[in-house]
Amino acid sequence: MDKKTKTTTAAPAISPGEHVNSQSPVDSSKVSPPRSSARLVPREKLHGLLQDARRRRCIVLKGPAGCGKTTALVAWRQMLLPLGFDVAWLTLTSDDNQLARFLDYLLASLAQVDPALVRDALLVEGYSSDSEAVERTIITLVRGIGSHPRELVLVLDDLHTLTDVAIHQALQWLIEYAPNNLHVVLVSRSVVPLSLARLRSQNLTMELDLRDLRFTYDEAQQFLTAHLGEISPQEVQVIYDMTDGWIAGLQLVAVSRKKSRQRPSLTTPDPATTQAHLRDNESFAHFFEAQVLAQLSVPDLDLLLNCTVCNRFSASLCAALVGRPLAVSEARALLQRLENDNLFLIPIDSHDDEGWYRLHPLLRETLLKLFSKRSSEEQQRVHSRAWQWFRDRGQLSDAVMHAVQGGEAVAAAELVEQQVERLYAQGDLRLLIELVKLLPMEQLQASINLRVLLARMQIYTREFAACSDNIRRLQHDIPEGNSEERFRLTMVRALFAVQRDDTDGALAMAPELLDPPPGADVIMVGGSINILSWLYMQRGEHERARQLQFDRPPLMVNGMPLIGTTGGTLQGRCLVGLSLAMEGQMSQAERIYREVIYEAERSGKTCAEPLYFAKALLGEVLYENNEVEAAYELLARSVDIFERVSIPDSVLRVLEVLAKCQWALGNHREAFAYLERLEEYARKLDLPRLQAHSLARQIFWHLQLGEQVAAETQLARLDVLDARHPNSERSALGDIRILTEHAHVRWQAALGDVQGAQLRLNKVMALCESGGRKLGIPRLTLLSAMFDAQRGLVDSARDKVLAVLRVGHRYGQVRNLLDADPSALALISEIALRETLDPVLAFYVERLQATQRKPESTPVQPSKPGWQLAPGMEPLSERELEVLRLLAQALPNKKIARALGLSHETVKWHLRHIYSKLGVSSRDEAVARLRDLEANGEG
Repeated sequence: MDKKTKTTTAAPAISPGEHVNSQSPVDSSKVSPPRSSARLVPREKLHGLLQDARRRRCIVLKGPAGCGKTTALVAWRQMLLPLGFDVAWLTLTSDDNQLARFLDYLLASLAQVDPALVRDALLVEGYSSDSEAVERTIITLVRGIGSHPRELVLVLDDLHTLTDVAIHQALQWLIEYAPNNLHVVLVSRSVVPLSLARLRSQNLTMELDLRDLRFTYDEAQQFLTAHLGEISPQEVQVIYDMTDGWIAGLQLVAVSRKKSRQRPSLTTPDPATTQAHLRDNESFAHFFEAQVLAQLSVPDLDLLLNCTVCNRFSASLCAALVGRPLAVSEARALLQRLENDNLFLIPIDSHDDEGWYRLHPLLRETLLKLFSKRSSEEQQRVHSRAWQWFRDRGQLSDAVMHAVQGGEAVAAAELVEQQVERLYAQGDLRLLIELVKLLPMEQLQASINLRVLLARMQIYTREFAACSDNIRRLQHDIPEGNSEERFRLTMVRALFAVQRDDTDGALAMAPELLDPPPGADVIMVGGSINILSWLYMQRGEHERARQLQFDRPPLMVNGMPLIGTTGGTLQGRCLVGLSLAMEGQMSQAERIYREVIYEAERSGKTCAEPLYFAKALLGEVLYENNEVEAAYELLARSVDIFERVSIPDSVLRVLEVLAKCQWALGNHREAFAYLERLEEYARKLDLPRLQAHSLARQIFWHLQLGEQVAAETQLARLDVLDARHPNSERSALGDIRILTEHAHVRWQAALGDVQGAQLRLNKVMALCESGGRKLGIPRLTLLSAMFDAQRGLVDSARDKVLAVLRVGHRYGQVRNLLDADPSALALISEIALRETLDPVLAFYVERLQATQRKPESTPVQPSKPGWQLAPGMEPLSERELEVLRLLAQALPNKKIARALGLSHETVKWHLRHIYSKLGVSSRDEAVARLRDLEANGEG
């Protein structure tokens, strides 16, 4: 039997004690392994094949409906568990043939094994469905699985129901990037729509078909005996021959034989006729109708036909679907009878008092065809009853889906509008996105509230062009007198401006944000306060930014304080910490960030956004304290998440800190790779300020390495960027002018024009002062002291260094000073040696000097010489050889990155250098060159 008996235990939480909300669109019965049947037939040969293949990357089971694919895996699962394997299960249906929904179910199934597997991927997934975003979700998921201490088998049952090519691509990435402890089992009625050629060539796959899955004669005899009792070998042979070992066919024949024995008046089916009925799916449906459905009364058949519109059902739902809500006991009796008669009705475990069931997929297919022959009015009535039942029980996704199919899209839209504030406060953004997608576009356009919600969701999913168009039309359509809707729209416009790094545009809305109407949405009020705090900080008004948070009114949602989301108090506290950090008060900021992280982790998914915002800011503080490894460890694993869920300013901080960590550790190529990633992110989203930060840092480091041509190239690009944004000193774009001027300071100093560099540096410091960018002043002052020292102005250099030390100590700065220049620490030590410092400053200098134990700017050299190429050509390093050898195995860049523990960008960096050293321009040429070198013994 291919009986798929499921359980409905809720998917585990993302944090201990937190349960998946009942409003979740995930049907938990689909992500739980089926229960094994007490009458399973032992299949030693098939199970032996599966056991031998348990550590292969991919296992494929392909065969027609009812050939025992699922049943075989149920038994195999029981064998794997004692061997230390974990098994995640996902039963797919045509309802999952949409990328975001599929990813939801994929993550939910893995969360059943361990929530930590998907903790990071859950935050990446759901915000966008573009190819790059999906690939990042898969990569994040793969990293989570790779850190799992046990072998993990992922079963994807009924894969044939998914035809979306985007889903196929996501699965292709999952298999290609899979860590060694992940083993994917694909179960399908048709050809698996993935490329497995590489896995086949590496003996990493096993594929089974109907020849492997069908019962042997002995297995058929055991099955029939278990279901029919005593049966002659001749009768077994007849049934086996006409079913050809097809398990569902055996089950159906057993059912009909059992019925015929119970009803002597009925004629036993003719073997030839039965065999003809079992040859294809269409004939099988006819057989199903004759042997199962024909034996039901009209009311019983009507009940099953109505139930088929739902993936699962209970007695009370069945009674509601037939329009007789009081007939629960009748429905329960029928379901129990069908289960007892083994008529393809599958019981599901549940946590409520009702028994839940699902139809065998074969039976449901047959019933759906019959249901589709009803009039459209009758079909809509059934969906309408389903929508009301699910609505009354708070199951939003099912309710909205059936309401739309039942012709009640208006009511569905009203339900979504009523739930927006609560779901948003709970952090259920992915469910909101799901509900928005379920509603017809004409219904969305008919409601101002839903159009505003759609604009918010478009910001989260990075659909900026569509969001801009939506906002423009809303500005025209919302009446001026509708103050509440105008405020909501203003808040969305401000949020959109912040995501576009448009400080001036957001500041223009400040008067409206400061004056919310009395009935304003509390989520929007909280968000406006946080946006205003951030905007004031960009203008250097740090005290004003903090005061907004201290004065914020208590905001309640359903009687609970608004803590999570971008509008909650935790996000506000992060901003208070950031305002202190921007003034250089790192110690105070660190305490706030750590408190926020502690509270956010305890609160679960409702506080995911402030959690990652606080982590990004804490990483900056850790780096500043010279806790380089700790900063890198905190941020590196979640960089994909930051890029998907954080505002641009947060992404900037994360990628800059990661780059600086690598630089401080001597990993210069990896450091440049993070800067290139920042620039790529900035170009993709059209964020010139972030691009300027990347270019400026690249210039500094190229000059430190003596690469003046590369530095000059990037400086020219930075000048062009600066010219496009004149008169922007009072906005966030003012960073571009400061960064450009600072880059020219470094360039002039590198050329020996120290006096010119000093004059230009004074201009940079004035710009920082006027813009409230106090954090950079000590570093620039120290650089000025170094210029004075080079020009022989000893007293001026001494005074500036002592002033910097006082400020640096007061604010707890370390890397901010050390990063001013490779020689900064030497100058500080020289002056400290000549001066009599008070004990506090002397201790601070010792702290700075202690950082000398870590390499500051010396590139990592290979432990032994790399391959020597032609005379005059730079040899390949050991790391480059590792990359090249993996390249020769036809691995994609991301797979190479995972194998070597590098970032994707670092691998691309290595490849560029490899191509340059080998004098080639493509992967194929590089691999060919490798083989030439190995053949000639040059390795």
